[in-house]
Amino acid sequence: MIVEEIECKTALSRSKLPGIDYSLNPYYGCQHGCIYCYVPNVLGINRDEWGKFVKARRNIPRILAKELKKKRKGIVGISTVTDPYQPIEKKYELTRYCLEQLLKYDMPVNIQTKSSLVCRDMDLIKKFSECAVGITISTLNDEERKLLEPEAPPIKERLATVKELAKQGIYSYIFFGPVYPTIELVDLPKIVEKFIDNGAKEIIVDSLHLKPGIWENICKNLPEDKKEIFKKRLFNYDYYHQIFAELKKICEKKMTFQRAFR
Repeated sequence: MIVEEIECKTALSRSKLPGIDYSLNPYYGCQHGCIYCYVPNVLGINRDEWGKFVKARRNIPRILAKELKKKRKGIVGISTVTDPYQPIEKKYELTRYCLEQLLKYDMPVNIQTKSSLVCRDMDLIKKFSECAVGITISTLNDEERKLLEPEAPPIKERLATVKELAKQGIYSYIFFGPVYPTIELVDLPKIVEKFIDNGAKEIIVDSLHLKPGIWENICKNLPEDKKEIFKKRLFNYDYYHQIFAELKKICEKKMTFQRAFR
């Protein structure tokens, strides 16, 4: 893993994501390096290099402090193209320092991560008037998780994180995406119940987006039996249409349901 410290000129950028006004990304690159990630396509990064480097924007808390004096209040998404609590955050604490600056203005924040490290900053997160923390989970099958998210935390750890956040009174949700194509309709009720049992108040669901190069990358990491299932369902619009419709029906009266990137 190549780690580099860099300087940034801006901290907050306008977000085009629904429900998010600003994006804040303390790091460029991501140690998790998930096989299906579309960020390399968004940022123009060579997919073969994804997950092999991280650049820490060491001055971002200072830049953020200056920008907050002039910015209108709005929801800050932390992060949108990297995991703010990837392992390098233990050393640099850039996400924590940024939270300290945001708290001074009580800016609403929406954090999304796969890591239990977010619990380290519970003392700050609890002080925001408006805060949500989302934990990304794509499958409950940890053996399948290892195929496409080998460097990311195990599912059990992520569920425990949701539970701890909820226990502390923090609004927590599951970003259920990208839904692995191996998931069957009959699996959905128990998946939703598992999320509810661990304290999630909301599910935001997403499909696996096949940006250029992603399918080829997935194929390199799947055994033949899984590859056939993925191929059959990823290239069939009806699969996700049925999954989303069934999820919406199951979540009715139980928890909030949303489609991502609508």
